[in-house]
Amino acid sequence: MEKEIIRSYLEINSLNQLLPSSYESKDIFVEDNVKPNFELCKFFYKKIGKDFFWKDRLSWSDQQWIDYVGNNFFKLYILKHKDQFAGYYELLLDSSKKSMEIAYFGIFKEFYGKGIGGYLLTDAIITSFKKDIKRIWVHTCTLDHPNALKNYLARGMKIFKTEKIFFDPENL
Repeated sequence: MEKEIIRSYLEINSLNQLLPSSYESKDIFVEDNVKPNFELCKFFYKKIGKDFFWKDRLSWSDQQWIDYVGNNFFKLYILKHKDQFAGYYELLLDSSKKSMEIAYFGIFKEFYGKGIGGYLLTDAIITSFKKDIKRIWVHTCTLDHPNALKNYLARGMKIFKTEKIFFDPENL
């Protein structure tokens, strides 16, 4: 049975448009000098994405993962609660367009509903604008966490495009 999905594309074009999260905790921080490791990226992708139909990379070989994380345009950032993984985001730089894509973004279930997603997105936006870019964009869909779109909008991002997608979950 086909299911209709709405995909929303959002952007923010200036740090002045950011509505930062007010979440504060001395126990939460983002590691920003992470040397990309394909196994770590694969772990985050599978663990966070399993509930949201993240499927496109499941068929990747180890070499495809290695090639992806080894590119200069790729950066990995890890959210930690004390010494425990709490979430992550991936940034993909397009220097020719002075654009940054938040390619993947998510937190682990045990951190849902605490405001940590807003904290992490605020960090992603601030970090991106430090790279001399003019635009940050992301896409989300109705398969993602119910608060995903709300979080992007709450941080000042604006929808610039939506589309309907139909797929059969049984064939994935």
